[in-house]
Amino acid sequence: MVYLDYAATSPLLPEVMKAMHQAETRFFANASALHTPGHLAMNQIEHTRELLARLINAEPEEIIFTSGASESNNTVIRTFEGHQIETSPLEHHSIIETAQEYRGEKLPKLYSYMLVNNEIGEVLNLAGVVERAGRDKVIDCPEMFDKKNGWGKPLVAVKKGAYVHSDLTQALGKMPIDVKALGADYATFSAHKIGGPVGVGALYVRKGVPLKPLIIGGNQENKRRGGTYNTVGIVGFGAALEYVLREKTWKKYDTTIRDLRDELAERILAEIPGSSLNTDLTPGVSLPNILNASFQAAEGESIQLYLDAEEIVVSTGSACAAGDTKPSHVLMAKTGDAEVAHSSIRFSFGLENTKEDVEAVMRVLPGIIERLQQISTIAADNSR
Repeated sequence: MVYLDYAATSPLLPEVMKAMHQAETRFFANASALHTPGHLAMNQIEHTRELLARLINAEPEEIIFTSGASESNNTVIRTFEGHQIETSPLEHHSIIETAQEYRGEKLPKLYSYMLVNNEIGEVLNLAGVVERAGRDKVIDCPEMFDKKNGWGKPLVAVKKGAYVHSDLTQALGKMPIDVKALGADYATFSAHKIGGPVGVGALYVRKGVPLKPLIIGGNQENKRRGGTYNTVGIVGFGAALEYVLREKTWKKYDTTIRDLRDELAERILAEIPGSSLNTDLTPGVSLPNILNASFQAAEGESIQLYLDAEEIVVSTGSACAAGDTKPSHVLMAKTGDAEVAHSSIRFSFGLENTKEDVEAVMRVLPGIIERLQQISTIAADNSR
């Protein structure tokens, strides 16, 4: 099988599977308990917290474990319920739909912009967002403090109305991350994008900013996220983080993986009439492992199924939108062209991919596109 859907989910790393198996038998106790088995489990959780903090240049106490980036995103947006929330049409649905549900007119304002787009790999200049936020101009904002439920302390808000949140899910492990340098007040992560398990993630919350727990009913995470700890999953997350730190994976993405991505892009344009790229290959403009391409007069879902029959795994866009027949909201926002959006395929690479995988794709993809174009009711423009 040729797996090119790492932006959706990466396979579990061998060391992650080993660490989780050991945790099932050695660290099974409730990590909040006062007995020795509970302390052993909590030590493992704190180790993972320290690893993530080290990787993103944060303090361990600024890290909260969640079930994944969607929960983390929801937590941040819900914190600003009734307040002004600015985001973009390129965001993940867990941001767009939650912001639509909870935004209002009160200050302070939240700016929520993902650093790396999950469909086309575009990297945002977050510094521009932080500059617009004017974070240095602070005033007292007691309205963000819930005295009844007791979360947080009397906090400060920005006079221009802005805290900054960034979904860093796609960036983790694939580019250097420094949340302090980015100027982010909040940042979200998922373990399964770096070889960790599904169902585990984290939320970075800068000291002194508001946070309203999404899940209440427990003292876990200093009352910021209730529920019994998923110790086995968090241990797996930790093993994946250790791999990222040890191997400095972002360097390999910027060299080996970029070369594979660019080679596939060049061959698609050269060998497949009616093809075009939705990902800008310019270094620094897009993440090195994501390539989004469109094929005129060929439906993306059909391309995906034909490739799947050849044991080549790709995506038509965000995996979270699977089953939705609407065109990609990201490509519609970028191009306004429904045909381009409907005919798109996302190839996303991981560290296990090789040149042989590119060869495998190009052995079958031109024939698949030609076949689909021949039966399409839309005439392909072979001059593209």
